[in-house]
Amino acid sequence: MIITPKYKRNINRILPFGLIWLIFSLIYTILERGLLGDLNFYPTSGNQYVFSRNIIAIPLLATIFGTIIGILEILYFSKWLIQASFSKKIIYKSSIYFLIIIFLLIIIFLTTANEIPAAISSEGFWLLMWGFFTDYSFLGILTYIASIILITQFYTEVSESMGTGLLSNFFLGKYNKPIEEERIFMFLDMKSSTAIAEKLGHVVYFQMLQQYFSDLSGPVIDYSGEIYQYAGDEMIISWRLEKGLKNNTCISCFFAMKDSLMDKSSAYQEKYGLTPQFKAGLHCGKVTTGEIGVLKKEIIFTGDVLNTTARIEGLCNNYNVDILISDSLTDKLDLSPYYKVKSVGRNILRGKDVQFELFTLNDHSF
Repeated sequence: MIITPKYKRNINRILPFGLIWLIFSLIYTILERGLLGDLNFYPTSGNQYVFSRNIIAIPLLATIFGTIIGILEILYFSKWLIQASFSKKIIYKSSIYFLIIIFLLIIIFLTTANEIPAAISSEGFWLLMWGFFTDYSFLGILTYIASIILITQFYTEVSESMGTGLLSNFFLGKYNKPIEEERIFMFLDMKSSTAIAEKLGHVVYFQMLQQYFSDLSGPVIDYSGEIYQYAGDEMIISWRLEKGLKNNTCISCFFAMKDSLMDKSSAYQEKYGLTPQFKAGLHCGKVTTGEIGVLKKEIIFTGDVLNTTARIEGLCNNYNVDILISDSLTDKLDLSPYYKVKSVGRNILRGKDVQFELFTLNDHSF
């Protein structure tokens, strides 16, 4: 089975939910042991208490439940509630989770009964359950679980805002000290954005921009790219050198983004009366990567490669092409079997002393 970048990304986004629930369930199990001491039953319900069983069963159930929440958050809620405000997301999702929690607690309550079939048919058992669900013990557990749910939802929103990769880099401290690495950059800019904004009006234009970036993000995920920044109608995408070179990934991403907009062309035409198009410049080189900022921390790249890539992208209009690639990147890629590559000549970029030969291409084989 081939694990696609999108599938791998989803796994990496879901796993932290299971881990968060596992950690908090272990904390709860240990706290419960400390509170109950040598008791072998729960004072509220009278059900049997076995620490050696709970230390396995509760974390296992919590990990499964946390993973389910992760699947719901990443694969469903993030799409269904994409336009909802943070507060509405919390209310909608918390209502669903509340029902799941009640069901889960009933299951846990049943597992602590000595004989489950006999317990279900016993009136006394249901009275004990009612007493448990109306007792402060239940309210304490419910409050604890609600806190974990809020933490996981906060994690979801932060990871969506910052990007899962960026958040993990902060946690791991990967770029706490600056490091030097080689990267590929793609500067992607919408064509005729000023004219489009004037035609649509700024509010509608912004709505179109949201959809435009959303439609372009799918191919970025599929081709292992990292969205570094949005700047107006510009998107900056980055790859580690080896990842972007493998199977011409950075180039495949460009054409996949083109196809994504074309596939949704009718929807754009119907809603906005136009289909947005873009142009892009690609270049590679060394950058210094590290955390910066005090009031607001970011992981940033610094190096001449970024300025050069921006200037390469700016020349697309001069040559009336959608893509320009530097000679240093072209030499590292294996383009000729898959693309028609054409040189547009050597250029001295603004602020540079050396000439760059630039290439354009299309996705038709010879």
